[in-house]
Amino acid sequence: MTVRGLPACKRRQRKPKADGTPRKRPVDWEGNEQAVLIRWLLGEKMRGQSVGELYDAIYHVPNGGVRSFKTAAAMKRQGVKAGVSDLTVRQARGGWHGLYLEFKATPPRDADLSDSQLAWLEGSEYEGYCAVLARGIDEAKAVLREYASWPRTQVVGQRQVMGSGTEWRNL
Repeated sequence: MTVRGLPACKRRQRKPKADGTPRKRPVDWEGNEQAVLIRWLLGEKMRGQSVGELYDAIYHVPNGGVRSFKTAAAMKRQGVKAGVSDLTVRQARGGWHGLYLEFKATPPRDADLSDSQLAWLEGSEYEGYCAVLARGIDEAKAVLREYASWPRTQVVGQRQVMGSGTEWRNL
């Protein structure tokens, strides 16, 4: 019998508790709740709600999670950084360039903000991004509703033209 693509004899067995009873598989509370949040945002878009406009502009940065050493090393070489916020909204609103949302599970299943996450939020705000910590789905919904209610940020003055790279507009 195979589970998750591996034969039963090749799966890594979980170390039992001190009393010898088997350990339960850990639950990714934060990931599950974040998926519900994104599903809610899609529903808001389909219902024509103003917050639903953020659905096409939001994305998840997959920096966390358990992975093999080899995969983790490859991702680090490709630019993965500790502390980067979970969700990014690339829509400029309320005078900000965009939104960095650090999402934590609903208490009591939430985790503390790490030093690298705090540094990322502080640095993002310094660079002109709205940076927010949301604990749980309800708080994250409130953040997204408020952000969506702000007027779009207007670009003032001439934009610089990039001379390097491949011109993608004419491909």
